[in-house]
Amino acid sequence: MPLRLLSYNIHSGVGLDGRLDLDRIGDVIDDSGADVVALQEVDRFRREQSAFEDQPAVLAQRLGMHLAYAANLDGEPAHPGAPRAQYGTALLSRLPLESSTNTLLPSFEGSEQRGLLEATVVVGGGPLRVLGTHLQWDSETERTRQAEAIVATLDARPTVLLGDLNTTPGSPAYRCLAARLDDAWTLVGEGEGHTFEAEPPPRRIDYVWVGGGVVAVSAEVLPSVASDHSALRVEVTLPG
Repeated sequence: MPLRLLSYNIHSGVGLDGRLDLDRIGDVIDDSGADVVALQEVDRFRREQSAFEDQPAVLAQRLGMHLAYAANLDGEPAHPGAPRAQYGTALLSRLPLESSTNTLLPSFEGSEQRGLLEATVVVGGGPLRVLGTHLQWDSETERTRQAEAIVATLDARPTVLLGDLNTTPGSPAYRCLAARLDDAWTLVGEGEGHTFEAEPPPRRIDYVWVGGGVVAVSAEVLPSVASDHSALRVEVTLPG
Protein backbone atom coordinates (compact mmCIF):
# COMPACT_ATOMS: atom_id res chain seq x y z
CA MET A 1 0.00 0.00 0.00
CA PRO A 2 1.47 3.41 -0.96
CA LEU A 3 1.87 6.05 1.74
CA ARG A 4 2.84 9.71 1.35
CA LEU A 5 5.19 11.12 3.95
CA LEU A 6 6.11 14.77 4.55
CA SER A 7 8.94 16.25 6.61
CA TYR A 8 8.58 19.98 7.23
CA ASN A 9 10.38 22.46 9.47
CA ILE A 10 7.66 25.10 9.84
CA HIS A 11 9.82 27.79 11.56
CA SER A 12 6.99 28.46 14.05
CA GLY A 13 4.79 29.48 11.12
CA VAL A 14 6.99 32.43 10.13
CA GLY A 15 7.76 32.59 6.42
CA LEU A 16 10.66 33.83 4.33
CA ASP A 17 8.87 37.18 4.18
CA GLY A 18 8.93 37.43 7.98
CA ARG A 19 5.16 37.04 8.22
CA LEU A 20 3.44 34.67 10.66
CA ASP A 21 0.78 32.76 8.74
CA LEU A 22 -0.05 29.26 9.95
CA ASP A 23 -2.67 28.97 7.21
CA ARG A 24 0.12 28.93 4.63
CA ILE A 25 1.74 26.04 6.48
CA GLY A 26 -1.59 24.24 6.44
CA ASP A 27 -1.90 24.86 2.70
CA VAL A 28 1.52 23.30 2.02
CA ILE A 29 0.61 20.21 4.04
CA ASP A 30 -2.87 19.93 2.52
CA ASP A 31 -1.63 20.40 -1.05
CA SER A 32 1.06 17.76 -0.54
CA GLY A 33 -1.55 15.05 -0.04
CA ALA A 34 0.57 13.62 2.76
CA ASP A 35 -0.79 10.82 4.92
CA VAL A 36 1.84 11.20 7.67
CA VAL A 37 3.64 14.45 8.47
CA ALA A 38 6.61 15.19 10.73
CA LEU A 39 6.91 18.83 11.79
CA GLN A 40 9.79 20.63 13.46
CA GLU A 41 10.00 24.03 15.25
CA VAL A 42 6.40 23.89 16.46
CA ASP A 43 5.27 26.31 19.19
CA ARG A 44 2.58 25.85 21.83
CA PHE A 45 1.52 29.00 23.74
CA ARG A 46 5.15 30.07 23.55
CA ARG A 47 5.72 33.59 22.31
CA GLU A 48 4.33 36.64 20.59
CA GLN A 49 6.16 35.67 17.39
CA SER A 50 3.75 32.73 17.04
CA ALA A 51 0.75 34.57 18.55
CA PHE A 52 0.82 32.32 21.66
CA GLU A 53 -1.14 29.73 19.64
CA ASP A 54 -1.30 26.00 20.16
CA GLN A 55 0.15 25.47 16.70
CA PRO A 56 0.00 21.66 16.52
CA ALA A 57 -3.64 21.60 17.64
CA VAL A 58 -4.59 24.33 15.17
CA LEU A 59 -2.98 22.46 12.28
CA ALA A 60 -4.42 19.09 13.31
CA GLN A 61 -7.94 20.52 13.54
CA ARG A 62 -7.69 22.37 10.26
CA LEU A 63 -6.35 19.32 8.40
CA GLY A 64 -8.53 16.75 10.16
CA MET A 65 -5.48 14.73 11.19
CA HIS A 66 -4.47 12.83 14.31
CA LEU A 67 -1.76 14.50 16.42
CA ALA A 68 1.21 13.57 18.58
CA TYR A 69 3.30 16.41 20.04
CA ALA A 70 6.64 16.41 21.83
CA ALA A 71 7.64 19.42 23.94
CA ASN A 72 11.43 19.27 23.98
CA LEU A 73 11.45 22.71 25.59
CA ASP A 74 8.92 23.29 28.35
CA GLY A 75 9.12 26.73 29.93
CA GLU A 76 7.25 28.99 32.27
CA PRO A 77 4.01 30.49 30.92
CA ALA A 78 4.45 33.48 28.64
CA HIS A 79 2.20 35.45 30.99
CA PRO A 80 0.40 34.73 34.28
CA GLY A 81 -2.42 32.21 33.97
CA ALA A 82 -1.36 31.01 30.52
CA PRO A 83 -0.45 27.39 29.67
CA ARG A 84 3.22 26.43 29.77
CA ALA A 85 5.32 27.71 26.88
CA GLN A 86 6.45 24.77 24.75
CA TYR A 87 8.49 24.15 21.61
CA GLY A 88 9.21 20.92 19.83
CA THR A 89 8.16 18.48 17.14
CA ALA A 90 4.88 16.97 16.02
CA LEU A 91 3.45 14.10 14.01
CA LEU A 92 0.22 14.51 12.06
CA SER A 93 -1.50 11.54 10.45
CA ARG A 94 -4.64 10.72 8.52
CA LEU A 95 -4.36 7.28 10.12
CA PRO A 96 -4.66 6.85 13.91
CA LEU A 97 -1.39 7.31 15.80
CA GLU A 98 -0.76 4.57 18.35
CA SER A 99 1.68 4.40 21.27
CA SER A 100 3.28 7.82 20.81
CA THR A 101 6.37 8.49 22.95
CA ASN A 102 9.16 11.04 23.03
CA THR A 103 12.74 10.10 23.93
CA LEU A 104 15.16 12.90 24.81
CA LEU A 105 18.39 12.75 22.81
CA PRO A 106 21.92 13.48 24.09
CA SER A 107 22.40 17.19 24.65
CA PHE A 108 25.61 19.09 25.33
CA GLU A 109 25.69 21.77 28.01
CA GLY A 110 24.12 24.98 26.78
CA SER A 111 22.47 23.32 23.78
CA GLU A 112 18.78 23.10 22.98
CA GLN A 113 17.22 19.83 24.08
CA ARG A 114 16.28 17.54 21.19
CA GLY A 115 14.05 14.50 21.06
CA LEU A 116 12.90 11.49 19.05
CA LEU A 117 9.11 11.44 18.68
CA GLU A 118 7.76 7.98 17.88
CA ALA A 119 4.34 6.62 16.97
CA THR A 120 2.90 3.61 15.19
CA VAL A 121 0.43 3.74 12.33
CA VAL A 122 -1.31 0.68 10.94
CA VAL A 123 -1.18 0.61 7.15
CA GLY A 124 -2.84 -2.17 5.18
CA GLY A 125 -3.12 -4.25 8.32
CA GLY A 126 0.54 -3.93 9.26
CA PRO A 127 2.31 -1.59 11.73
CA LEU A 128 4.68 1.13 10.56
CA ARG A 129 7.05 2.72 13.05
CA VAL A 130 7.18 6.49 12.45
CA LEU A 131 10.03 8.53 13.95
CA GLY A 132 10.33 12.32 13.85
CA THR A 133 13.31 14.36 14.99
CA HIS A 134 15.22 17.65 14.76
CA LEU A 135 18.95 17.49 15.46
CA GLN A 136 21.26 20.14 16.91
CA TRP A 137 22.10 22.92 14.47
CA ASP A 138 25.61 24.06 15.46
CA SER A 139 27.64 20.95 16.41
CA GLU A 140 28.32 17.96 14.18
CA THR A 141 29.73 16.11 17.17
CA GLU A 142 26.47 16.60 19.06
CA ARG A 143 24.42 15.66 16.00
CA THR A 144 26.43 12.47 15.66
CA ARG A 145 25.77 11.54 19.30
CA GLN A 146 22.09 12.13 18.67
CA ALA A 147 22.18 10.03 15.49
CA GLU A 148 23.88 7.23 17.43
CA ALA A 149 21.09 7.34 20.01
CA ILE A 150 18.49 7.07 17.25
CA VAL A 151 20.29 4.14 15.64
CA ALA A 152 20.36 2.38 19.02
CA THR A 153 16.53 2.32 18.98
CA LEU A 154 16.24 0.70 15.56
CA ASP A 155 15.25 -2.90 14.91
CA ALA A 156 13.84 -4.97 12.05
CA ARG A 157 10.36 -3.39 12.09
CA PRO A 158 9.18 -1.39 9.07
CA THR A 159 10.37 2.11 9.96
CA VAL A 160 10.52 5.64 8.58
CA LEU A 161 12.55 8.47 10.10
CA LEU A 162 11.68 12.04 9.12
CA GLY A 163 13.20 15.30 10.18
CA ASP A 164 15.48 18.28 9.95
CA LEU A 165 18.91 16.82 10.68
CA ASN A 166 20.84 20.09 10.21
CA THR A 167 23.55 18.14 8.41
CA THR A 168 24.44 17.40 4.80
CA PRO A 169 24.99 14.07 3.01
CA GLY A 170 28.31 12.44 3.82
CA SER A 171 28.70 14.01 7.28
CA PRO A 172 29.45 11.81 10.33
CA ALA A 173 25.83 12.06 11.54
CA TYR A 174 24.57 11.17 8.07
CA ARG A 175 26.91 8.19 7.77
CA CYS A 176 25.79 6.94 11.18
CA LEU A 177 22.16 6.83 10.07
CA ALA A 178 23.03 5.52 6.61
CA ALA A 179 24.62 2.44 8.18
CA ARG A 180 21.12 1.31 9.26
CA LEU A 181 18.60 3.19 7.10
CA ASP A 182 18.27 4.27 3.46
CA ASP A 183 18.09 7.93 2.47
CA ALA A 184 14.99 8.19 0.27
CA TRP A 185 16.33 11.12 -1.73
CA THR A 186 19.49 9.23 -2.65
CA LEU A 187 17.33 6.34 -3.85
CA VAL A 188 14.63 8.12 -5.83
CA GLY A 189 15.17 11.90 -5.74
CA GLU A 190 16.35 13.94 -8.72
CA GLY A 191 18.82 16.81 -8.52
CA GLU A 192 20.36 18.38 -5.45
CA GLY A 193 17.24 18.21 -3.32
CA HIS A 194 18.00 21.42 -1.41
CA THR A 195 15.49 22.03 1.37
CA PHE A 196 17.15 25.05 3.00
CA GLU A 197 18.05 28.07 0.91
CA ALA A 198 17.32 30.89 3.38
CA GLU A 199 21.07 31.26 4.02
CA PRO A 200 23.81 30.46 1.51
CA PRO A 201 24.91 27.96 0.48
CA PRO A 202 21.75 25.99 -0.38
CA ARG A 203 21.71 22.71 1.54
CA ARG A 204 19.91 19.39 1.76
CA ILE A 205 19.33 19.04 5.50
CA ASP A 206 15.78 17.64 5.68
CA TYR A 207 15.35 13.90 5.21
CA VAL A 208 13.10 10.90 4.99
CA TRP A 209 14.85 7.61 5.79
CA VAL A 210 13.36 4.14 5.28
CA GLY A 211 14.14 0.75 6.77
CA GLY A 212 12.71 -2.64 7.65
CA GLY A 213 11.51 -3.35 4.13
CA VAL A 214 9.89 0.04 3.47
CA VAL A 215 10.58 1.05 -0.15
CA ALA A 216 10.90 4.64 -1.36
CA VAL A 217 9.01 5.22 -4.61
CA SER A 218 9.37 8.96 -5.22
CA ALA A 219 10.77 12.07 -3.54
CA GLU A 220 10.06 15.74 -4.19
CA VAL A 221 10.97 19.06 -2.58
CA LEU A 222 8.00 21.43 -2.29
CA PRO A 223 9.25 25.06 -2.32
CA SER A 224 7.17 27.68 -0.51
CA VAL A 225 7.60 31.04 1.23
CA ALA A 226 5.57 29.72 4.19
CA SER A 227 8.72 28.71 6.12
CA ASP A 228 12.49 29.10 5.83
CA HIS A 229 12.60 25.39 4.89
CA SER A 230 10.98 23.61 1.99
CA ALA A 231 8.86 20.57 2.73
CA LEU A 232 10.10 17.17 1.59
CA ARG A 233 7.50 14.70 0.29
CA VAL A 234 8.32 11.02 -0.14
CA GLU A 235 6.00 8.26 -1.29
CA VAL A 236 6.75 4.79 0.07
CA THR A 237 5.34 1.29 -0.06
CA LEU A 238 5.32 -1.09 2.89
CA PRO A 239 6.29 -4.75 3.03
CA GLY A 240 3.48 -7.12 2.08
